[in-house]
Amino acid sequence: IFPGRDGSSEVYAVDNATVSIERGTFVTLLGPSGCGKTTTLRLIAGFEFPTNGTIVLDGELINELPPNKRDMAMVFQSYAIFPHLSVYENIAYGPRIHGLAEGKDELDEVVERSLTRAGLWEEVKDRLQDSGTALSGGQQQRLCIARAIAVDPEVILMDEPCSALDPIATAKIEELIAELTDRYAIVIVTHSMQQAARVSQRTAFFHL
Repeated sequence: IFPGRDGSSEVYAVDNATVSIERGTFVTLLGPSGCGKTTTLRLIAGFEFPTNGTIVLDGELINELPPNKRDMAMVFQSYAIFPHLSVYENIAYGPRIHGLAEGKDELDEVVERSLTRAGLWEEVKDRLQDSGTALSGGQQQRLCIARAIAVDPEVILMDEPCSALDPIATAKIEELIAELTDRYAIVIVTHSMQQAARVSQRTAFFHL
């Protein structure tokens, strides 16, 4: 619930929305600007908390869990890489703090595997110590996806990941998402009906 425009009343940002998402399914949240798509994604991720209703993952109520306890990974609209870290450290950061790799050899394997799944390894394998900001926009977004994969989540959430990209980079991201669908439940927010038609298996349409 958010304050109304006049400040004297409240309006529901998302009301009466129910959706079930299975592993191996690519779901698009589609609708006009301001209809609640990103708010819904943030509710699922744990960046916002619902005033009523339930969010359930694998049968567990997760309404009150913080983002780092939800077994999910988020890819944002702007390439939210760690600007002061190298390509390698951008990927290694999550597995390291979550204890998913023991020692440098295991961490090296996680980094290479994640970058390979994100279709980026061949492009950056000789640039692992360069800053992540030295990559192109499309490469930075695939780096963010590789970072999400590295913590082996059940769910990957993406908020308009292609909106700042050119058509060629967008096509690469869409191909990558399609390849990842077998392993994860993927939810993407977009305002592009054409993109939803190209890539999604199911679409939840938000009206007004």
